[in-house]
Amino acid sequence: MQIDHIDENMVRVTKTSALTGKRNTMRIPLRQGEIENWLESNMLVQDAFPWIAADVREFLISGITPDEWDNTFSFTAISLDAEEA
Repeated sequence: MQIDHIDENMVRVTKTSALTGKRNTMRIPLRQGEIENWLESNMLVQDAFPWIAADVREFLISGITPDEWDNTFSFTAISLDAEEA
């Protein structure tokens, strides 16, 4: 994980996706020290950052972006009823 300070209370995090192996980047409204403290602790991400959206917390854990998650785990509902001929 690479953390770059952008502005006060804003960092750019780059992390490799556990799904695709692609390096993804996300801007996150946290301070660099907050993320570093979380990484060094045994805290769950949802306990460390309860105010951050779940998809952003998932990115911090796995590097998976919301688009990658949707593309991988979304599905189209299909009808299981056989059409009568």
